[in-house]
Amino acid sequence: MAGSPRDKLVSRHIYWAMLRIKNPIFFIMDIMTQGIVQAGINTVRVLAADAVQKANSGHPGTPMSLAPMGHVLWTSALRYNAKSPHWANRDRFILSAGHACMLQYAYLYLTGYEDISLEDLKQFRQLHSKTAGHPEYGLLAGIEVTTGPLGQGFAHGIGMAIGQQYLASRYNKPGFDLFNYHIYAICSDGDLMEGVSAEAASLAGHLKLGNIIYLYDDNHISIEGDTAIAFNEDVAKRFEAYDWHVQVLPDGNDVAAIQAAIERAKAETQRPSLIKVRTHIAYGSPNKVDTAGAHGAPLGVEEVKLVKKGFGFDPEVSFYVPDEVLSYYHAAGSRGAKEEEAWNTLYKNYKEKYPELAAEYETLSSGQLPGGWQEKLPVYKTEDNPKGVATRKASGDTLNAIADALPTLIGGSADLAPSTDTNLKKYPSFNFDNHGGRNFHFGIREHAMGAILNGMALTKGILPYGATFLMFSEYMRPPIRLAAIMKIRPLFVYTHDSIGLGEDGTTHQPIEQLAALRAIPNLTVIRPADANETAQAWRVGLEHKDGPVVLVFTRQNLLVLDQNKYAKASNLEKGAYILSDTGKTPDIILLATGSEVELIVKAQEQLQAQGIAARVVSFPSWELFEKQDAAYQESVLPKTVRKRLAVEAGIAQGWHKWVTDEGDTITINRFGESAPAEQVFAEFGFTVDNVIKKAKALLGK
Repeated sequence: MAGSPRDKLVSRHIYWAMLRIKNPIFFIMDIMTQGIVQAGINTVRVLAADAVQKANSGHPGTPMSLAPMGHVLWTSALRYNAKSPHWANRDRFILSAGHACMLQYAYLYLTGYEDISLEDLKQFRQLHSKTAGHPEYGLLAGIEVTTGPLGQGFAHGIGMAIGQQYLASRYNKPGFDLFNYHIYAICSDGDLMEGVSAEAASLAGHLKLGNIIYLYDDNHISIEGDTAIAFNEDVAKRFEAYDWHVQVLPDGNDVAAIQAAIERAKAETQRPSLIKVRTHIAYGSPNKVDTAGAHGAPLGVEEVKLVKKGFGFDPEVSFYVPDEVLSYYHAAGSRGAKEEEAWNTLYKNYKEKYPELAAEYETLSSGQLPGGWQEKLPVYKTEDNPKGVATRKASGDTLNAIADALPTLIGGSADLAPSTDTNLKKYPSFNFDNHGGRNFHFGIREHAMGAILNGMALTKGILPYGATFLMFSEYMRPPIRLAAIMKIRPLFVYTHDSIGLGEDGTTHQPIEQLAALRAIPNLTVIRPADANETAQAWRVGLEHKDGPVVLVFTRQNLLVLDQNKYAKASNLEKGAYILSDTGKTPDIILLATGSEVELIVKAQEQLQAQGIAARVVSFPSWELFEKQDAAYQESVLPKTVRKRLAVEAGIAQGWHKWVTDEGDTITINRFGESAPAEQVFAEFGFTVDNVIKKAKALLGK
């Protein structure tokens, strides 16, 4: 087909060969180089087509069109060592267009990552395979972040860039440029349609994150057809408006142009870079190129054979990798070994000159925390706080008390720091002119904030947190879920946790949010009952190693429970504990979280006066309680005591597991009301009198 993308590619090779004919030596070298380069690129294209066809599922077209881009990344642009995939100063690569994962899998295999074999490529999308349908962090070395939900990888990369900048600001010294790596990504039309990428791009431009180099795969195709049916904006102008450095390349097969553009992007240190590259989906497929049919389905057995014929491969042989191609890419994958060796020498010298900073970094990057920080946690006395303390206030106190001892504890809020009490008072803001600040102003960008926190958490040594109202966790569910899938450790802080925020009314009063968060596997939700439990919640959250943690705090003041009268707040680490007991087998067990614990404590006293033995259980975290052994769980909730009443200002969903079929709940099954908190609580039955009434009804009294 005259004028097709493939014809143009062949013509260009002939043109460059003719230019070099005057010098036979250079001509021979150039032809050899061009030959192996093109052979390598085409090998990746054929591997992608084969893997998707064998799986009978997947996205073949995009990795076929992106193969030249991938070639430039893994042979020249990226700084990495395939034999040492966790080297601290490696460049990070994110495939935000995660559906094109065969591109990444192929290059990881070809460049010599020991964690992946040709057999793994053959097991693409199969049960328990390392080569999942989208890249998954933890399955394969070289996968820096789980991607697939479009826009998420783009935004996670902004967090990684922030992490690098903070490490550089804290640890780099004159003559010791320890952390100077870049964040690369390939993103798609779909990524840039998603709102989270716009939020993140806006913030990245504002912060002048010059360590970001994103390549935009402009292939004009989505599942429904040409992107023009829904997307015809000038992306380059949009990103220029975000204050990004933007380049536009007309030909995604022009390896030299892609390489030159990346070099120009590296030279731009004050702005993130976007390189818009026009590509042709399913390049090399004579009947599927530039069609939506190549996006999310196998090409078909006969079409794959045609692809192989066009690229000079045996159409009857699958998963063929020429020996010279494998050797070429292995050499590329090992070129970073000398760079890593030089970096290790640099770090050794750094450690001798700055032993305290080096020790700090090694501790934090290993996932440990400096010794003694727990001693900084505040302790609250009832007599010193007669009006009580809002747990959001206690959270702010705790953050500021431990900040000095945890130098990489950094975070902020979605334009709500005064309300969420998350500002570190002694420290400056992280901004475009200070990448060493510890207070983040994410702006009103909750979705991007969640993804950026994940990217920061993927930077070893960084302890990130981000805050907003519990209601607005709704905007953050995709990155929360991804954090749980990856089992990484950002802290999501939510205040204004119930109808107790009062006058703002139904739109701001969370009802179903606690249950929705508890439904996410690997996510630990903690809703402390008072100021001392709040301090302990931060301790447990920071020490937790198996997934993200959500901390949920009140706007309104809560009674500070007397630590001499009731069980110690440190028991929060067990998820649920007996806060107050009767000295004998209880007639009924009262369970509550957060602000409602105060109600059941007061109800216990009145029930006791009426001859009813009520056990009070503070239940800040279902997930932590479920991790305790059966003996401990039985000691708190004995099977013989089936009269139980759970009290929580949210929906009842999930509580029936704990209250048994002989128990009940005081919960909320509709949206809230706009009124002062005390009136709203009374309206929904969150009073001591109603707790007593419900308890007695359960006991038939």
